[in-house]
Amino acid sequence: MSLTSFLPAPTQLSQDQLEAEERLRAQKSYSTALVASRRDPPPYGHRKGWVPRSLEDFGDGGAFPEIHVAQFPLEMGRKKKTSNALAVQVDAEGKIKYDAIARQGQSKDKVIFSKYTDLLPKEVLNEDAAELQRPDEDAIQELTEKTRAALDKQVSQKIAAAMPVRAADKQAPAQYIRYTPSQQGVAFNSGAKQRVIRMVEMQKDPMEPPRFKINKKIPRGPPSPPAPVMHSPSRKMTVKEQQEWKIPPCISNWKNAKGYTIPLDKRLAADGRGLQTVHINENFAKLAEALYIADRKAREAVEMRAQVEKKMAQKEKEKREEKLRDLAQMARDRRAGIRSHEDKAAGGEDAAVRERDEIRHDRRKERQHDRNISRAAPDKRSKLQRDQDRDISELIALGMPNPRSASEAQYDQRLFNQSKGMDSGFAGGEDDTYNVYDQPFRSGRDMASNIYRPSKNIDKDAYADDFDTLMQNNRFVPDKEFSGTDHAQRREGPVQFEEDPFGLDKFLEEAKQHGGSKRPSTSSRSKDDYHDKKRRKE
Repeated sequence: MSLTSFLPAPTQLSQDQLEAEERLRAQKSYSTALVASRRDPPPYGHRKGWVPRSLEDFGDGGAFPEIHVAQFPLEMGRKKKTSNALAVQVDAEGKIKYDAIARQGQSKDKVIFSKYTDLLPKEVLNEDAAELQRPDEDAIQELTEKTRAALDKQVSQKIAAAMPVRAADKQAPAQYIRYTPSQQGVAFNSGAKQRVIRMVEMQKDPMEPPRFKINKKIPRGPPSPPAPVMHSPSRKMTVKEQQEWKIPPCISNWKNAKGYTIPLDKRLAADGRGLQTVHINENFAKLAEALYIADRKAREAVEMRAQVEKKMAQKEKEKREEKLRDLAQMARDRRAGIRSHEDKAAGGEDAAVRERDEIRHDRRKERQHDRNISRAAPDKRSKLQRDQDRDISELIALGMPNPRSASEAQYDQRLFNQSKGMDSGFAGGEDDTYNVYDQPFRSGRDMASNIYRPSKNIDKDAYADDFDTLMQNNRFVPDKEFSGTDHAQRREGPVQFEEDPFGLDKFLEEAKQHGGSKRPSTSSRSKDDYHDKKRRKE
């Protein structure tokens, strides 16, 4: 007894059983006999209670309008039931290909790893394996020709498409295709089992513009995913491995945007200077020694130069002091009447020469005095020189008061015949003259007494009634006296000095007496000056 006898009957049939029942049903519905047995619909008037169900009930006609049911003659108008179920596919070994689900909707060239065998590594073949051998010359030549032909075809298509007028494309030869319909029977394909189709390429008009836009960029499909990597089962990580895999945070010695407090050891570790060994080049010592020597030499040179300049300045100072000392001695000797060594050596010069020199010196001092006055007050000097040669002054011409007394004044009588100043005196009564300031500022007898003279009570108005008290007070007398002052003794006359303790006055008197020369008088000097001028003119 088998096990199936004890089990209940299955409620659903398997795939094989369904296919077998479908095959039997087809054999029953479609006969392969030469003479087909057709089941025609009942004639008109005898269709009461008859409902068309299958395709044979319609025959060669259409629907029956007197029968009020949904009718689909030749399956016209029936909604086709679409399903996304895939047909069962088997491989070469007869096993079902379950990876068809993963390949659905993908391109045929896409590589999809869906089997366990795809994850296994490739076997390492020997060097003598046929797969690893280089192709021969014939295979290389054949592949080269195929590549050249494909490239030529693409290039020719591009060139032909760019040409404005081109010839009609050559038609491909006709193809004959044998077609066996899936629906067999008298009602389908006119009862024939197979048909032969002749496929001919349609003639294309070369002048017809393109119907579709072919320059549209189509996004490229997703590429093939990489081969999955097989990982070993997860293991618990130890503390040592955690420390080894710990990545320190990035520490920058330039930027710290977050404002973290970073310890110095971390900064030094980030800088990397702890990993480097410091090597000092010996040239640094040589450079330092050279700089030290150069600095010492420069200091010595500066000090020596300063000493030389100091000595030269001291010598110059001594020369100037010696010269000034000689000039002072000569001046003292000349003032005291002592003859100098040059005068004693000359011997031929007499007192007249020295007198003429003194006269020239006095004249030079006068000329220098005049130049100083003219340089300090040129307007005053020019006014004084201008008024010396004029017979009348501007005050008389302008009608200003005469500050001098009447007894000493000497005026030109022609000025007294005019009643006014500039109106008739100098201008002569001409109308076109510019006489803006033609009248005196203040006319009258008391003008001279009122000009630049303050009023009597002006100070009293400024200081009120205390003006007399202020006048009596001594404002600039110090309150405290200096120590050692004695106001008991009153000095009368000029300041008196003590007698010369060194006896210089007596020495000078003796020197004058021993000189043997006396200073000439003014009359003699004027005579000598007259004779000198006469000699120069001659």
